[in-house]
Amino acid sequence: MNQTGPEQPASPKKTKVDTNSWKSIVQQYQTPSLPRAIWQLVDTLVPYAFVWYLMYLSLSWSYWITAALVVLAGLFVIRIFIIFHDCCHGSFFKSNTANNIVGFITGVLTLTPYHHWRWEHNIHHASSGALDRRGVGDIWTMTVQEYLQSSRWKRFSYRIVRNPLVLFGIAPAYLFIVWQRFSMPKASSRERWSVRWMNVAILLMAAGLSYAFGIGTYLLIQLGIVMVSGALGVWMFYVQHQFEDVYWERDGDWDYTEAALKGSSYYKLPRILQWFSGNIGFHHIHHLSPRIPNYYLESCHDANPIFQEVKPITLLSSLKLITLRLWDEEERKLVGWSHLRKFRQDVPAM
Repeated sequence: MNQTGPEQPASPKKTKVDTNSWKSIVQQYQTPSLPRAIWQLVDTLVPYAFVWYLMYLSLSWSYWITAALVVLAGLFVIRIFIIFHDCCHGSFFKSNTANNIVGFITGVLTLTPYHHWRWEHNIHHASSGALDRRGVGDIWTMTVQEYLQSSRWKRFSYRIVRNPLVLFGIAPAYLFIVWQRFSMPKASSRERWSVRWMNVAILLMAAGLSYAFGIGTYLLIQLGIVMVSGALGVWMFYVQHQFEDVYWERDGDWDYTEAALKGSSYYKLPRILQWFSGNIGFHHIHHLSPRIPNYYLESCHDANPIFQEVKPITLLSSLKLITLRLWDEEERKLVGWSHLRKFRQDVPAM
């Protein structure tokens, strides 16, 4: 496709962060704490089970109460997923066996295959912010050039995928209920079996709860929780890597430290939401060192001014990020559909 429009001068490269200035700091927070890990399991799984039972009882009281409890249960599932996430990184416990066991159990509760997701997520960490390595464990993001040179069908598909109703409504439910029931073509034997065993475990859990509470009741409650937790989880991930001045580079210029500190956000949430999200808002710290357990992320952030130089995204300001759609390589920022008008008058704005 022939593209028209004025060329934009590339923004100057930013000064790279000195690796030695943060490595010694993060090492102090990479040793898991057994008491803190156990307490986090207790203060997460016990109230989640209680809320789940209250949802069952509330169906005979009021659907409005059930709806409120669904939101609360969804928040607890986010916290459970952070525990699962830490186990995947081997950071929740010192013991690999303990991480694998708890990771599998929390994987059942979040409908996520442990070893398969860990493999995909490690790819995400190794390629976050790398334009030439998009496509695994991330949100579909096209550059302006790619979008303009794509077929009408691909443009239409991209617009559908980036529509908020799809991105935070339909897609999360499909991801956790359907997509994660299958393994990726490039997955190894262990990852493939991880998916199969998880499917068996989820089926057994569903059968047990359906027998205890009724299949209709179980499906109603479980679907509500998946819809809420899935939407919140995808939103968190979106904010962590889809902000205006996010870091994206081609492989020749890509840098791990830069990608962590400038390609992962500091999502400054209210205390209660920070608790439910397991401190994952300190995502720049997490990408610097995935070996830091979630319960030490805030302490690490506060330990060195270099981490605090990352401009926080607040709950209110994060709502504006929903309008971002494409990466402009020349202006080095994420832009919305209206940005396309400067290139082609016949490309519709949305």
